[in-house]
Amino acid sequence: MANLTIGKLAKACDVNIDTIRYYEGLDLLVPEGRTASGYRVYNSESLNRLKFIRQMQRLDFTLDEIKEMLALRVSDAGKCADVRKQAEAKITLVEEKEKELKKIKKALKELVVACENKDVPASECPILEILYPKG
Repeated sequence: MANLTIGKLAKACDVNIDTIRYYEGLDLLVPEGRTASGYRVYNSESLNRLKFIRQMQRLDFTLDEIKEMLALRVSDAGKCADVRKQAEAKITLVEEKEKELKKIKKALKELVVACENKDVPASECPILEILYPKG
């Protein structure tokens, strides 16, 4: 698939055109060239690169981290161990977030238990009183 317009590339990867322009501004994505009328043209490598960026974002990698991974992908000096190190760091971060989410879940359950009477007016709701006490 070659000679994709920005609109076709955006549609193929289910992103907004402005997102592609943003990625270009960060040097994450580079158009192959421009048409005679000035429209950006992308090739299959651009499509694969954009799909990679989106997959990495789903794995919670930041755009800076994705940029590092893309640099490793084209680097002669980069090693698989470098990529693995990045993935392991992300696992550690996810585990920390998981612990925090468990704390949040526990706190929310405690709040729900505090609110046994569902017919109480919202202005007297124990959950709101705990989180935002009056005066």
